[in-house]
Amino acid sequence: MSGKLSILTINGGSSSIKFALYDAVNPLKRGLFGTVDRIGLSGTNLTFTEPTKKQPKSFKLTAANHKSAANSLIEWLEKQLDFKSVKGVGHRVVHGMKHTEPEVVTQELLDELHRIAPYDPDHLPREIELIEVFRQRHPKLSQVACFDTAFHRTMPRVAQLLPIPRRLDAKGIQRYGFHGLSYAYLMEELARLGDPAATTGRVILAHLGNGASLAAVHNGKSTDTSMGFTPTAGLVMSTRSGDLDPGLAPYLARTEQMTTSQFYKMVNHESGLLGISETSSDMRDLLDREKQDVRAAEAVALFCYQAKKWIGSFTAALGGLDTLVFAGGIGENAPIIRARICERLDFLGVGINEARNAGNAAMISADNARVTVRVIRTDEELMIARSVCRLFDSDA
Repeated sequence: MSGKLSILTINGGSSSIKFALYDAVNPLKRGLFGTVDRIGLSGTNLTFTEPTKKQPKSFKLTAANHKSAANSLIEWLEKQLDFKSVKGVGHRVVHGMKHTEPEVVTQELLDELHRIAPYDPDHLPREIELIEVFRQRHPKLSQVACFDTAFHRTMPRVAQLLPIPRRLDAKGIQRYGFHGLSYAYLMEELARLGDPAATTGRVILAHLGNGASLAAVHNGKSTDTSMGFTPTAGLVMSTRSGDLDPGLAPYLARTEQMTTSQFYKMVNHESGLLGISETSSDMRDLLDREKQDVRAAEAVALFCYQAKKWIGSFTAALGGLDTLVFAGGIGENAPIIRARICERLDFLGVGINEARNAGNAAMISADNARVTVRVIRTDEELMIARSVCRLFDSDA
């Protein structure tokens, strides 16, 4: 893949669409990129940054849903580039069931995604809609589905099993894990940095952002992860609860007359940091308020406490730890959170250098610590573009 061909990446969230254009050269070079945010809400904007400019630009859009937002985005992109030069469009698809690799979108794959849409009603229907809009407007354009669950298909059976009746496991109800595109990118970065743990060691990856999870990786393969059948499981997040006692659902149904849809909304959109603090889902806000507001302090403390527990449990599952990686909006930009998570983990060989950590250095572990602790800025869009290029190259 050379010349002026390009790869377009689409990363659709629950209320946003991130996009980026890459020149299909080696290494890939990012050009135009941006975000359509607040889809379905007032104040929808398309914000973009051109490759030769440092300052982003933005303008307002009318986008009542993902379909109208996608059409508006494509119409705008058609004015910025010749779609004949686009080799392919790579989409982040949150749920991929048993799929282990990126795949070219076919009608059969679309039918399957429609079938499994109930597995993740917050993401999959919107992602399918994005693929179909591109298909309608540019039917000859190759599209690739990059599955967020694929990275974790190497997990051993014991890590995938949920302790429920076996007949449900046969229907695909098991631990899948998510943030796989981020984790795949982080492992490639570890290898590029020359960290031997990337291929022959024990690594814990902590993707800490609005959505937050951790993954245990042994010899380059995922062996466990904190998210489960859905992205709601595991660590407490911005608005998601993370793991809960299953008995809470029938209890609230009896005492609060809470319906299934109300419970779903509560654990996905009203819980986590927002639910505990009652003020904000943003870690920056909570850190600013924690000295004056016990609710904010407790939200921050619970986040750090649970992350510490997951690191401990995954270290036990791995039989030790060689490298710990922090990524995501919180993991990359909140030194105090990293410090609190790593505090008292010296018995595992984890220790951080305060000055390096405060400066957001690439390596923040103390010189005498056995475990290497790194901060790596993740890049899901670049991982999608790489996946598209590799798939096309393998077909060449």
